[in-house]
Amino acid sequence: MSADRRKERTPPGRRTWARGRASAGSGPAIAPFFVGAILVLGAGFVAWRLLAPPDAFETVAVSVPALSFEAQVGAQAFNANCAQCHGVNAAGTDKGPPLVHAIYNPGHHADIAFVLAARQGARQHHWSFGDMPPQPQLKDGEITGIIRYIRELQQANGIETKAHTM
Repeated sequence: MSADRRKERTPPGRRTWARGRASAGSGPAIAPFFVGAILVLGAGFVAWRLLAPPDAFETVAVSVPALSFEAQVGAQAFNANCAQCHGVNAAGTDKGPPLVHAIYNPGHHADIAFVLAARQGARQHHWSFGDMPPQPQLKDGEITGIIRYIRELQQANGIETKAHTM
């Protein structure tokens, strides 16, 4: 059958095969699919990087507000017991994550989470620093002050309570 005759008998939009290959202009255009897939993957990567916690050695910039008396006392306890890992003003170090971070907003990590971390330690779950050991030297009042200090820093740096969703 000649090529002219095949063209006459093939309905528009159907593929014709000549010598084992699709004829020019036949078949769906798959380039837009690949371009779309690349755009979706790229957007997903950007969103992941924006929403993911900082890398292990990344710290955050922290603005320190005028602190309440309780938070000032908590800052002293924090500096003596927590800053070596969590950094000055809870900005993070290469040993521990920043606590002035959206992950630690009260809707995701309530105050009791900080109490339990100090009393029992905390298993690594958001970061790659390893487990946090218990801090038995801290008294209840010191823990309360530390939490107040962290919460006031968070609030001053735009970290709001958000409901936790999985």
